[in-house]
Amino acid sequence: MTYLLFTIGLAMLFFGGEALVRGASAVARHFHLSPMVIGLTIVGFGTSAPELLVSLQAALEGQPEIAIGNVVGSNIANILLILGISALIAPLIIPARQMWRDLAFMLAATAILWAMLLGTDVTRTYGAILFLGLLIFLAVTFKFGKVEPPKDQAEENQLKAWGFTLGGLIVLVIGARLLVDSAVEIATTYGISEAVIGLTIVAVGTSLPELATSVIAAYRKHTEIAVGNIVGSNIFNIFGILGITPGPWPPPWV
Repeated sequence: MTYLLFTIGLAMLFFGGEALVRGASAVARHFHLSPMVIGLTIVGFGTSAPELLVSLQAALEGQPEIAIGNVVGSNIANILLILGISALIAPLIIPARQMWRDLAFMLAATAILWAMLLGTDVTRTYGAILFLGLLIFLAVTFKFGKVEPPKDQAEENQLKAWGFTLGGLIVLVIGARLLVDSAVEIATTYGISEAVIGLTIVAVGTSLPELATSVIAAYRKHTEIAVGNIVGSNIFNIFGILGITPGPWPPPWV
C-alpha cells in the first residue's frame, strides 16, 4: 500500500504541475500579464503552500527555529536544485531587463533576513516589516507586469483556466504530502535514521511542488513561468511566510 501511495504521489505531482502551468498561462494571457508575473505570484506563491503550512505549524508549536530553517533550506533548494534541474532540461534564457526588478526584490529579501538574523530575535515587528515588503513587491509587480495583447488572441474560457490553476495547486500539495509520507515510511522500513530522513526526504519534500512545476514549465518552453516560480517562491518564503510566522529565534552563534 505504501508503494502504491508513493506512485500516486508522483503521478499527482506530474499532473498537478501540468495543470498549473497550463492554467496559469491562460490566466496570464487573459489579463494581459506577462507569464513572468503569473510565475512570480500565483505559481510562485501557490507552490510555497507546503512551506507555509510547515512554518505555521512550527510557529504554533513554539518551534520558530524550524520555521526559519524551513524557509532558508527551501530557498537554497529552489536555486541550486530546482533551477539547476530545469536548466538541464531546457536553457532558461530570459533578457536581464525582464528580471532585474524581481531579482532585486529577491536579493533585498535575502539581505533583510540575513541582517535580522544577526540579532537575537525575529520579532513581530520584523514580521510586519517583512510582510510590508511582500505588499510592495505585489504592487510593483502588477503595476509593471502588463503587456500588449496579440491582435489575433482568441478568448479563452477563464473558468476553465482558473480551474486548472487552482486544481493543479491542490493536486500538487496533496501529491507532495503523499510522496513524502510514503517515502518516510519506506525509508524507516529499511532502517534509515530519522536524521537522514529529515535532511533528505522531508527537506526536499516541501520543494516538490516548485520542482514539478518548474521542470514541466521548462519542458513546455514556458521559461518565464519556470524562473518566475523560483524567484516568486523565494520572495514569498521570506516576506510572506516569515512575515506571518515571526517569533524569537536565537541564532546558534549568539
